[in-house]
Amino acid sequence: MEDNKLFNEFPPIPTEKWEEVINKDLKGADYEKKLVWRTIEGFKVKPYYRAEDLDNLEYLDSNPNQAPFTRGKHADNNVWDIRQDIKADTLEAANALALEALNRGANSIGLCACKVETVEQMRTLLKDIHPEACKINFTCSKDYLHTLKLFLQVVKEGGYNPQNVYGSCNYDIYGHALLHGDYRNGQEADYNQAVELVRFAKENLPNFRVLAINGRYIHNAGSNIVQELGFTLASANDLLARLTDRGLSVEEVASNLVFNFATGSTYFMEIAKIRAARLLWSKIMEQYQPKCDCCLKVFINATSSVWNKSIFDPYVNMLRTTTETMSAAIAGADSITTNPFDIAFKESDSFGYRIGRNQQLLLKEESYMDKIVDPAAGSYYIENLTDSIAQYAWQLFLSVEEQGGFAAAIANGFVQAEVEKTAQQRDMDIATRKTTILGTNQYPNLLEKMGDKITKDTHCCPRCACANTDTPIKPLRQYRGAEAFENLRLATERSGIRPKVFLLTYGNLAMRKARSGFATNFFGVAGYEIIDNPGFKSAEEGVQAALDAKADIVVLCSSDDEYAEITQQACQGLKGKVKSVVLAGFPKEMVDTYKGYGIDEFIHVKTNVLECLTKFQQIFGIGQE
Repeated sequence: MEDNKLFNEFPPIPTEKWEEVINKDLKGADYEKKLVWRTIEGFKVKPYYRAEDLDNLEYLDSNPNQAPFTRGKHADNNVWDIRQDIKADTLEAANALALEALNRGANSIGLCACKVETVEQMRTLLKDIHPEACKINFTCSKDYLHTLKLFLQVVKEGGYNPQNVYGSCNYDIYGHALLHGDYRNGQEADYNQAVELVRFAKENLPNFRVLAINGRYIHNAGSNIVQELGFTLASANDLLARLTDRGLSVEEVASNLVFNFATGSTYFMEIAKIRAARLLWSKIMEQYQPKCDCCLKVFINATSSVWNKSIFDPYVNMLRTTTETMSAAIAGADSITTNPFDIAFKESDSFGYRIGRNQQLLLKEESYMDKIVDPAAGSYYIENLTDSIAQYAWQLFLSVEEQGGFAAAIANGFVQAEVEKTAQQRDMDIATRKTTILGTNQYPNLLEKMGDKITKDTHCCPRCACANTDTPIKPLRQYRGAEAFENLRLATERSGIRPKVFLLTYGNLAMRKARSGFATNFFGVAGYEIIDNPGFKSAEEGVQAALDAKADIVVLCSSDDEYAEITQQACQGLKGKVKSVVLAGFPKEMVDTYKGYGIDEFIHVKTNVLECLTKFQQIFGIGQE
């Protein structure tokens, strides 16, 4: 009662009053432009949300573990599987890494079975692994049905009960087509094998989920969140329709599905995406009128993004995977795979796997995220993001359905074109540094060299067929957003040519420091040597110092007003003696004049950094691989 009296002293303030104060503080500035965020998905995010913004969200009337399961599938906890997907050159090495993972905290492992053709090889892969004590997921195979038969034989040989064995197969018909440009054995044959897999599992391994839908392939092609979710749902719905037409029940298909999403760096959006996935799948499944509500629950495995990982400043990847793993945990993913931080440039080893595994263990054992039901509950922001993503993903889902389903949409190139359009926009945002990839296109470690640390192909994700254009289905290009800038810097590193960039600083201390810092970042991302200076008293003094330093590029760093004092003299002293004279900033009224003096380039916040640096690479004869 005392608390109620206290709160009575603070009457509620209506939204209109808040808006009045905000508009007053804006002093005439445009509210939409200043405070409203328009996401790359196309919807608007307000600067703040209130309880009234939840009024129309019907799913909030349900509790956790109740349809439509937006709030999760557990009523008393938030448990998830700590999964590690193992990649190794040999079966023996894969087995050793898997055992280490299981002995140190993982309870689910992903294993590649591409090299497993005999029962002896399956025994080697699974040596000392207890199939009833962990979940075993086959991430790739030349023939999943054959793999399952070998697996079942080893399970029975070990005296284990197949009824108690849990796991999954990454048998993704449409995902394979999007990666490779064609179906495995033909579209109809692939559907038929899916039916065989489901029936084999039902008879022999009833707790094995043998069908996968990989939204992560769409994510790692540069899509936005709405596209990843909308196309994933469309893919699953198409598969469900095709397999039920071939005699499987709705329950048989639904209980065998695993949704594999990637989680990226947009922390709250990724939380909302997984919650929206559960909401929309529940609504889709209701239309099939399943006999069991369990079919409304989708199994979600969340894997940290590959698209946003970098070669340079690689330990930043640890920060990225931490927030990605947190997003998945808070959202209530059933299983989480945290990729090794160095996945972009080397084959993962024990250390990389350990870091990824321990990130999840910390979230469980020290942050108790597995103890709290629906950790996102009560957040006006996340609930509204969930609703927005769900609405936009649903519209995209309907667009695919209007074309005859997902198979038709990838055959006519609709899915690929939509993803590519977004990828181009994201690439442009990176090129202009509207999007920052720390250590790569902004704030580079100037002394770092990574060329000799790269031990695998960095240009494309494995299994990608994007270089092959002679395919029935256009493949989705799997790539990383950082690649273009990395190529610039690696080309510099491997060429043995390291251009010297001399910063001719002059005048106003704040402006020259700001612009010299900007220029350092600008040329540093290409691996150039930066020579900074405390400031010169005259243009002549700066010119002489630049020539003494044998500079290749000289960047004038001062205020717009003071450029008028030094630009002409600096250009006269430098032209013909250095490769290029650059001005940091864009004094609009004087641009043509300064060009007449001899300024070759203006660098500023709106510059396409990638395009500009590519020109400089050409000047120095530095070729990109």
